[in-house]
Amino acid sequence: MKSVNVHFNTFSDVKHFVELVSKFPFDVDLVSGRYVVNGKSIMGIFSLDLAKDIQADLYTDQPEEILAVIQPYLVP
Repeated sequence: MKSVNVHFNTFSDVKHFVELVSKFPFDVDLVSGRYVVNGKSIMGIFSLDLAKDIQADLYTDQPEEILAVIQPYLVP
């Protein structure tokens, strides 16, 4: 598992993020405080506080490909 922080500025960012991560066969969880939602669920993501950075847990042993794809949403 690899954990990174992501941030979304617009609703379009959330939609695009879901489209990107849905192409991968492994789970992606988004964690904000005590809430954990499926990173492939638009409704789940919108239930989080999008004003804050969100932890993304990528359940794969080789995260390089997905990290390259979601690069625009990663928090430096």
